[in-house]
Amino acid sequence: MLEEKAARIKLLILDVDGVMTDGRVVINDLGQEMKFFNVRDGHGLKLLMKGGVEVAIISGRDSRAVEHRAGELGIREVYQGAEDKESLCLKLMKEKALMRDEVCCVGDDLPDIPMFRCVGLPIAVSDAVPEVRDAAGYVTKERGGEGAVREVCELILRAKGAWPPVNNDFPGKRKIGFT
Repeated sequence: MLEEKAARIKLLILDVDGVMTDGRVVINDLGQEMKFFNVRDGHGLKLLMKGGVEVAIISGRDSRAVEHRAGELGIREVYQGAEDKESLCLKLMKEKALMRDEVCCVGDDLPDIPMFRCVGLPIAVSDAVPEVRDAAGYVTKERGGEGAVREVCELILRAKGAWPPVNNDFPGKRKIGFT
């Protein structure tokens, strides 16, 4: 059942704090915010997008670090400061003419639950609050910011028969020659 749902996914919607990061917000003496992103999560997202699945970010907070990370990964749909995540989720689905069962959402805290009700595959990271885990159709083995996003990317790609990538055509791969 999970594989069937994952195979239909065309759009992955991610929360940021607690999903793409471990949930910590580090603020230095100058008031500058830092977040810690997992590079394997990023690589998984690039492979997922290369496999034809769109990725969007919907976050309740505003952060320049999120803008930078999304830009690095090639994620164009980035919504920050979202007070009504459900409306944004529904708007994206309508704009992209996607049915509920073609959308997956990953969250960790109470503001993500309304999005879960809109999508066919709601996923909670393993360290999500209990209410989010209860509302999810799947709970990752990995924690937010520690490989949970990569796990979701692999789950979707495996279900689509596209994992592991067999052509070695990884994003950013350089050809190395020996003489």
